[in-house]
Amino acid sequence: MVGSVRLDRIDINILVQLQNDGRMTNVHLADAVGLSPSPCLQRVKRLEAAGYITSFQARLDLSRMLESVTVFTEVTLCDHRREDFLRFEQSIREIDELMECHLISGGYDYLLRFIARSIAHYQSVMETLIEREIGIEKYFSYIVIKSPIVKEQLPLRALLSGAPERL
Repeated sequence: MVGSVRLDRIDINILVQLQNDGRMTNVHLADAVGLSPSPCLQRVKRLEAAGYITSFQARLDLSRMLESVTVFTEVTLCDHRREDFLRFEQSIREIDELMECHLISGGYDYLLRFIARSIAHYQSVMETLIEREIGIEKYFSYIVIKSPIVKEQLPLRALLSGAPERL
């Protein structure tokens, strides 16, 4: 759903700047977007109230803390009724190691991304899911060897250029 607040180029610039550094002071942000501090802060509060900004959080470097493995998992369900999808989604919500879950079109139903201490840890998580009998027919695992490109920031300018007249 598209937000109800109309975005202008300054709003977009504020969002881009905050994605890059959510800890920047309002004075620094105002300077970066060409506003004085008071109107800048009003815009940030308006963007938060409209739901464009949902949180400010720290990005952690897990590799500095421990060895880990990222695994993408394709999951196919046994049945495809609405309640089957709801049961599966509700059951996996509480899995701490699950970072993403996407219902997709194509040859399988879900694409999941897990972070685990090791392959054995990941396998234990999957065995637990299978034992729950939540409708998993089959799954395939893809272990990430290297992630040469991981982008955290949304490409707002590219996505919004040429967008319908809501800016």
